[in-house]
Amino acid sequence: MTYDDPKQLHPYMTECAAEAARVARGVPADRLGDPTHCPDWDVRALVNHWVLYTSHGLEHRALRKNLPEELTARDFTADPDWPAAYATQLDRAVAAWADPAVWEGDVDFGTAKMPALDIASMVIKEMAVHGWDVATATGQKFHVSDDTAAFVLHVVDKHGDVYRQYDGFAAPVPVPDDAPVFDRALASSGRDPKLGQ
Repeated sequence: MTYDDPKQLHPYMTECAAEAARVARGVPADRLGDPTHCPDWDVRALVNHWVLYTSHGLEHRALRKNLPEELTARDFTADPDWPAAYATQLDRAVAAWADPAVWEGDVDFGTAKMPALDIASMVIKEMAVHGWDVATATGQKFHVSDDTAAFVLHVVDKHGDVYRQYDGFAAPVPVPDDAPVFDRALASSGRDPKLGQ
């Protein structure tokens, strides 16, 4: 299957954003200092990365704007209502990508450019895999439909080598051929699906 139609991909973004917002609401304030399975990141650091790139970053990419330093340096979890703020920002970001024209052309990173469709696809993947990371670290589950999971697997496989060059993914984890498709996506990204069971 090819994934090059914004009308097909935007619902995946909407689904992952809704699930990310749900998981965020389930993060206890007293768990922010807990360790995670992500090397060198506690829950707070993981959440801040997740919030920054999957909501603010996603909207800024749609608007073709760089993230300001004020956002990249912010501790979003310092606000007790950060889950509600995250949900609101996710809604803004998803709305910014509702126009199919936004998916056309390139996004300029200053030193490089990448097709907007690839950028959006990678952020949808980030919503899902980091959503699973946060859920797993805080005793929750992250749920996506099989169609969305298949898309996440496609993105992980397409961009996996690049992520590994920058230590974004670990080596793939072996899983059975008949494992659920989201488990296969997690395993391909270097995550052990058993951690979330």
